[in-house]
Amino acid sequence: MTHFIIPTNKGHKAVLPENIIRIEACSNYCKVYFANEYPLTVAKVLHWFEQKLSCGNFYRIHRGHIVNRKFISTISCNKTLTLCNGERLQVSKRKRYMIQQILD
Repeated sequence: MTHFIIPTNKGHKAVLPENIIRIEACSNYCKVYFANEYPLTVAKVLHWFEQKLSCGNFYRIHRGHIVNRKFISTISCNKTLTLCNGERLQVSKRKRYMIQQILD
């Protein structure tokens, strides 16, 4: 996948989607977590990222999180998703089945 541009408070940043681990909603902002960089706070809502990253590798697991499939490690029966970096995130009831299908 090619770069896409994220507006930041210092201008614009070109980002490779495959380097994004997850995106977390924080009110009218989002925090983008990267595999090889510090997190970046962006003045965009989660839906904006959902449209930009509609390539099939990114999944909205909750109303507050989008994750990169490449970094998903496991999903437990108590609706907790574990990422490769050890972070644990809650998966909504409606999204749990979809995530389990992805991992199978």
